[in-house]
Amino acid sequence: MIKYTLICEETHEFEIWFSKSSDYDEQAPKGLIACPYCGSTKVEKGIMAPNVSTSRKKETIAEKQKAAMQMMNKAAAKIRKEIEDNCDYVGGNFADEARAIHYGEKPERAIYGEASAKDAADLHDEGVEIAPLPDMLSPKGKRKAN
Repeated sequence: MIKYTLICEETHEFEIWFSKSSDYDEQAPKGLIACPYCGSTKVEKGIMAPNVSTSRKKETIAEKQKAAMQMMNKAAAKIRKEIEDNCDYVGGNFADEARAIHYGEKPERAIYGEASAKDAADLHDEGVEIAPLPDMLSPKGKRKAN
């Protein structure tokens, strides 16, 4: 895709996207490009500046990325705290605990822990509602050791 700035005979300036640069060359002489303001089909390319990536632009992007990461880490810390304060860690007994809660054998409560992929699939097949908890959201002192 390429974007051109075009100017009609009435000096209206507008932008238009083309699949490839040759599309303008093919369409303009046939009158297939019209000014959105006055409808004139007599258009020509305007002056365009290339989108150059400067070191200042790269700095700005890096600063925005850093700020976004800080915001995500702060949000993840809040979620970890919420889980730690309001959920019971059941470790490797997650599948058994989730199943017991689902079938009413144990009182309903929020839990988290570890389960194998097979155990998770079996729970899903039984209709036990579970969701994976990414390591970055698991309270720090209670993550599965790798």
